Amino acid sequence: MTPSGDPSRGETDGKRDDANNDAVDGTDRDNRREEREDLVARLLDRGRIEREGTAVALRAVPRHAFVPPARRGAAYDDRPLPIGAGQTISAPHMVGWMTDLLAPASDDRVLEIGTGCGYHAAVTAELADEVRSVEYHANLAEAARDRLAELGYENVEVQAGDGHEGLPEGTPYDAAYLTCGAGAIPGSVIEQVRPGGRIVAPIETDSVLGRDGQTLVRATKRPDGSLDRERHGSVRFVRMRGSS
Repeated sequence: MTPSGDPSRGETDGKRDDANNDAVDGTDRDNRREEREDLVARLLDRGRIEREGTAVALRAVPRHAFVPPARRGAAYDDRPLPIGAGQTISAPHMVGWMTDLLAPASDDRVLEIGTGCGYHAAVTAELADEVRSVEYHANLAEAARDRLAELGYENVEVQAGDGHEGLPEGTPYDAAYLTCGAGAIPGSVIEQVRPGGRIVAPIETDSVLGRDGQTLVRATKRPDGSLDRERHGSVRFVRMRGSS
């Protein structure tokens, strides 16, 4: 997989968007399918994604339904877009890359930290049995919950809360991922993933040339509760909110 330094959820272009203006209807899952096909073809050609399941999921999810109306013309560009509250929808290649690393199975229960607009959760839900997601911003959580329900994602549950605490009621999870940068994988998230489970997260590294860096890490939980970690390249995400 080719590492990417492209910005993800934390990047904005300085323009304000209202996340609650993103109404959807039942036709959105079928609209603009050719654009999704073209996007996925580009990602495959460039080596941005590798797993067939990831490609299938990206083709299935209508990214334009998760983008504020003023931004929908750019919904199938491979770049992040503002969604309000200082957040962005991740670039498709970043969502695909993380999905490749997480490799959700059809019977997996997955924990997501950082719902945002719900796009990443929808992609994961195409592959996993259940996704439980927690979002720090209550207005984003509410909008994502409504949007996912309108699009028929009955296997996604969204709650507002502090991601440092995870979601204990869904334990044990088979896998978990963070869509926000953290100094370390939260202990609660590690505890809530079963032995053998996977965690994918952007983890902050020592500053280089005065700039903070992040590395995308895939960790596998050992039977003793410790983690076997792999580094998968530099990324840039908004910092995780809430108590540390």
